[in-house]
Amino acid sequence: MKRRRESWGLKRFLAVGGLAVVAAVWTWTAPGDPALWPAGADAAGVEVHLLDNGFHTDLAVPRRFLEARPGPLAEAVRSLAPGDWILIGWGDAKFYVDQSPMENRLPDGLRAFFRPGNASVIMLDPAQRDPRAAFAPGARRTLRLSGAGFEAMADHIQNSMELTDGRPRIAAARADDDARFFASREHFSIGHLCNHWSAGVLNAAGLPVRPVRSVTSAEVMAAIDRAQLDTGPSRD
Repeated sequence: MKRRRESWGLKRFLAVGGLAVVAAVWTWTAPGDPALWPAGADAAGVEVHLLDNGFHTDLAVPRRFLEARPGPLAEAVRSLAPGDWILIGWGDAKFYVDQSPMENRLPDGLRAFFRPGNASVIMLDPAQRDPRAAFAPGARRTLRLSGAGFEAMADHIQNSMELTDGRPRIAAARADDDARFFASREHFSIGHLCNHWSAGVLNAAGLPVRPVRSVTSAEVMAAIDRAQLDTGPSRD
C-alpha cells in the first residue's frame, strides 16, 4: 500500500511539473532590445505596419528604405513592379502561394503543418496605397522603428533568404498579381508558422514577443499593443 501511495505521489508530482513546464514555455517572452525599441522622440524613424487578415500577418514597409540598403533584400525589392510600399510575408512554398479554393487545399495544408522540413518562401508584394487607407484599424498596427531597429529588422528578413551565388532567387510568381515569392532558407511546419516568423521579425526590431504563443495573428498584433502600452507610442 505504501509503495502504491508513493507511486501515485510521484506520478502526480511529475504531472504537475510537466504542466508547469508547458505553462512556462507557453508564456515565455523573448525580451526586447531597449537599444532598438522604441525610437526616441527626437530621432528619425521608419513607420511600418503589421497587417492581419484574420489568420496570417504581413508587414508593410516603405519601399524607399528597403531600396536604400545594400544587399540581396534591396536587390529583390528593386526587381519588383512599382509600388511605394512592400508587403512582406512568409509561408510554405506551395500552400502560401496557392490561391485556389480552401476546400481543395486541405490535404496540402495538412502536409504543410505536419510534415517536417517543408520549403518556404518570402513574399514581396509592391503596393501603391498607404496601409492606413487600405486596411481598417482593427486589421492593422502601426509602429515607428528607430533607424537601428529598422536595419536589424531588415537584416533578419534578408538573413531568411536563400541565396544563389549571393543573389535572391524567385521560387514562385502568380500570373494575376505583382507579388514575387523568394526562396527562404527556413522550414515551415506547425512548430514554425507564418506568425512565428512575423513575431521573430518584430523581436529582431527590438520588441518583446511571446514566440511559442505566436501561433495566431492576434498574438502577434497583441505583441505590438503590449510594447506600445509599455513605452507610450500611439498605435495609430
